[in-house]
Amino acid sequence: MDYTLLAVVVLVAAVALGASASDRRINRVERRLSLMEQKLDAIAGHLGVTVAEPAQPQLADLPEVRRYLQEGKKIQAIKAYRESTGAGLKDAKDAVERLA
Repeated sequence: MDYTLLAVVVLVAAVALGASASDRRINRVERRLSLMEQKLDAIAGHLGVTVAEPAQPQLADLPEVRRYLQEGKKIQAIKAYRESTGAGLKDAKDAVERLA
């Protein structure tokens, strides 16, 4: 048997197992985060504290994003939005589309 082929098969299997383990860890962390948010909401509600949602940045606050949009560079605008706000990819894409 060709050892190169065997090495590729082993490598693919290792990557698949590693990805699966990472997915399980991410799912565990997301569940724990969700539970913590529920607990914080319950505590805030019990104390009568209201928590305002952070305001969405306006295009005027993001000159680099505005410049990229004017140039028709949507992907660069999304990247700049993410770097400026710390938003995730989907949130940044949705926000840039709203801003456009």
